[in-house]
Amino acid sequence: VGCDRSKNLVDICGEKKFQAFVCDGLSVPIRSGSCDACISIAVIHHFSTAERRLAAIRELARLLRPGGMALIYVWAMEQEYKNQKSKYLKEKNDSKDKEEEINTGMAQRLLSDQMPSSSSQDSARSDRLLSDLKDERCDAKPVTDSRLPVHTNRTSFHSQDLLVPWHLKGGTKKKGESVDTVSFPAGSKEWQELSPVFHRYYHVFCEGELEAACRSLDCVRVQKSYYDQGNWCVVLEKL
Repeated sequence: VGCDRSKNLVDICGEKKFQAFVCDGLSVPIRSGSCDACISIAVIHHFSTAERRLAAIRELARLLRPGGMALIYVWAMEQEYKNQKSKYLKEKNDSKDKEEEINTGMAQRLLSDQMPSSSSQDSARSDRLLSDLKDERCDAKPVTDSRLPVHTNRTSFHSQDLLVPWHLKGGTKKKGESVDTVSFPAGSKEWQELSPVFHRYYHVFCEGELEAACRSLDCVRVQKSYYDQGNWCVVLEKL
């Protein structure tokens, strides 16, 4: 069973005959202790505060039965690790990639931090663990105000908190209709209207950061922590 915040993505799953539903990752409507395994791929790095990221991990743990396992993947700050570039950096920019980056370099967006009220000891413990990790292994520039930098696709990260341009190709179209029937010059008004650019928030994780957050929870044990193609990954077991 899958779940996602996006109704459109859930609808695609339904069309492919997969079971999926819309929900919030911080409040999954499944009974506690009822899952043998949970997988969270490229989700937790979209939460805007350390408290919310920890809450998402805690919610995964709640769903697991004792002995159940969870696999978590998040985007890594270190896109070059042990002298090896990630697949993300290796992939060359084709003409479409370059078009996606037009007019995005100066874009900014205000980030509204939504911090859930929590007085749990594990949250405070996580804050201490994360503060110990800050700036020791990450060459990240701190965000000094509410404006976030916009990332240039296929390049290394210079900030842990940033906006990544997402290019909606072709705008809306009817089923069976090709988006390539009409061609406009890149950067033109028509091109921008048909292909709007959205900026999606990411928090990219430094080495040890995801593992430290997981270890701050008393209800799970970290079985494995590793790097995989530009991602930090953790395997958890529910105690």
